[in-house]
Amino acid sequence: MAQSGGRLKRGRGNAAAGAPAFAELFAGLPVAVLVIDPDGRIAHANAACELLLNHSERTMVGQPYDAVLLPPEAYSERRDGHGFSAFDVEIEAVRGSRVRVDFVETAVPDRPGWRIVTLHHAPASRRMTQGAERTAGARAAVGAAAMLAHEIKNPLSGIRGAAQLLRRDGEGREELTGLITTEVDRITALIDRMQDFTDTRPLKLEATNLYPLLDHARRVALAGFARGIPIEERFDPSLPPVLVDSDAFLQVLLNLLKNAAEALDGVTAPRITLSTAYRHGMSVRAGPGLPRQPLPIEVLVSDNGPGAPTDIAEHLFEPFVSGKPEGKGLGLPLVEKLVRGMGGIVHYLREEDTTLFRILLARARA
Repeated sequence: MAQSGGRLKRGRGNAAAGAPAFAELFAGLPVAVLVIDPDGRIAHANAACELLLNHSERTMVGQPYDAVLLPPEAYSERRDGHGFSAFDVEIEAVRGSRVRVDFVETAVPDRPGWRIVTLHHAPASRRMTQGAERTAGARAAVGAAAMLAHEIKNPLSGIRGAAQLLRRDGEGREELTGLITTEVDRITALIDRMQDFTDTRPLKLEATNLYPLLDHARRVALAGFARGIPIEERFDPSLPPVLVDSDAFLQVLLNLLKNAAEALDGVTAPRITLSTAYRHGMSVRAGPGLPRQPLPIEVLVSDNGPGAPTDIAEHLFEPFVSGKPEGKGLGLPLVEKLVRGMGGIVHYLREEDTTLFRILLARARA
């Protein structure tokens, strides 16, 4: 196992021969893998494992095994050095939910105490197939939203017109009619948002440099809803062109930045961070029976707010679910819909005192 100071080497391999480095092969394995050291602590975790357990490798490394993952019940009866297997069982990820996997632990030959744990059937987890498994519910919500838009929006125009007539011709009724007009405008704005959610036209995907879009979104946020909140940039300077719809990606960024700014209300020393990275070997299955797609482009929007309430954290991308008193539950489902339309995935993580929304996208072909 190629190592440098206890960590997998992150090199690009033999460029002349086109051979990938071991770290790239490890990261690209389609099965979730953990490497456990002789002290029972996590030494490495690949990309599939990060998605399955809702933990980044950075936060898992150095932690005791059972601080991240609770193995099957029979695991305690295993014999050291003989490995352990349990098939079609439920395990509990400390930061995630219970998932059904084939759990296999094996010893590393000639490395006393070192173990490798594989968690197979990862596509059954909600995080690896989140876009596809939400599709049925999202489709039903789209239908409901379209029906409401059709049935409600037309009568609203008539109500508003009547209120304007009362305001012009009546005496002493301005306060009442002003209230009617304001409320109708508020409902109309909600319907407009629902219509954004019901738009099923395919997005126009093109090879795009993300940095101008990231900079534009940051400047819009600082000039408006995030005024007074520092937005730090942590960018990979060598990020290649990405396959996105520019308008859709900008809308995703603004929605996530606005979500972060609202979550920081009342937080001492609030901060938002925009970051990018190239994740070698990252690939995800878009749905059952579909081939895995490479999604190496990572965009993170993070904040130091309190995060989503635990009872809805697993449902944030479902329509009409919101942790805000005035929330409508359409912002994050729209983000998920747009990202999925660009062939990517988005998911929510909570790391220590940080809330992260992680977007994975495809690299544009040369």
